[in-house]
Amino acid sequence: MDIDLFQATLLGFIQGVTEFLPISSSAHLILPSVLFNWNDQGLTFDVALHLGSLIAVLIYFRLDIRVLVLAGMKRAVGNDKSSDGKLAWLIVMATLPGAIAGFFLDDLVEQYARSLIVLATTTIFFALMLLYSDKVGLRSKLLNNLSWKDAAYIGVAQAVSLIPGTSRSGITMTAALLLGYDRKSATKLSFFLAIPIILGSTILRFSELLSEVTNYSELSFVFYGALVAGITAYGCIHIFLQLVERIGFLPFVIYRIVLAVVLFAVYVSA
Repeated sequence: MDIDLFQATLLGFIQGVTEFLPISSSAHLILPSVLFNWNDQGLTFDVALHLGSLIAVLIYFRLDIRVLVLAGMKRAVGNDKSSDGKLAWLIVMATLPGAIAGFFLDDLVEQYARSLIVLATTTIFFALMLLYSDKVGLRSKLLNNLSWKDAAYIGVAQAVSLIPGTSRSGITMTAALLLGYDRKSATKLSFFLAIPIILGSTILRFSELLSEVTNYSELSFVFYGALVAGITAYGCIHIFLQLVERIGFLPFVIYRIVLAVVLFAVYVSA
């Protein structure tokens, strides 16, 4: 792992800004290695940065998470029939497709899908899908209307986000909007779904991270990058929740299209 302080700072900041916005954190984390001719930091370091984002979302939604966890535990033993208990288990169910796909396809994605042309293609395609869903979605459902069928659809959509450039948050929001959920519910559900999937990825990659770190200096850069990602992500969650209901997703769609054009230009000129 060849990471210095500047790279850890920049990558941590990029991760924090992009993880919960529908613009693909994985695409942006690959960009510096392409644009600045850096060695690709690898998926394992990216997962370490995701840990910082995970801590941020846990802190930000700590009250909601506490309610969901307690209600889910009570429902598991038959002592809770509330919508919170049901929602907790639906979130777990929606996580399974992504977890299974990540377990079996993680290495293939790292080896074959972290390329510029893949990033450019998925960035523009799923930007247009987000725009379409925001325009045609009925926005009549709230988060507590989540059904087992809807959770399954959204879970499968999240599994597709294993492909770099797709955007995990973007595709889950897209699926929720297409199913008729309002913007706030689609966004909040995407945040909740991030928790188990990021936690699972971190656990899966943690031993590899330790094996790749050769000295204390590299380890300190890893945790420093995660800290930067966490602080930045916390601020972005707050701002995004305030903006999305008022302005919708169009600014993020435009940004993704511009980014895709730049990526295609870089690919052609390489």
